[in-house]
Amino acid sequence: MSDFYYVNKIAQPTGEHEVHASGCRYLPSVENRIFLGHFTSGKEAVKEAKKYYSTVDGCFFCCREAHTR
Repeated sequence: MSDFYYVNKIAQPTGEHEVHASGCRYLPSVENRIFLGHFTSGKEAVKEAKKYYSTVDGCFFCCREAHTR
């Protein structure tokens, strides 16, 4: 299933910027996120987010297949 994805501009306390799908309840506010695009998986979105930040991880709740930390 494809979705729109965003990366949080604010890093987690552990240093990574989280990627979220559009329907995630933890989706950052509009001013704290960067639109990444429309992807078929969180892994693809994480790859795109690495163009903005070197340390990126998928959200545990909405991008579990891309969550590593």
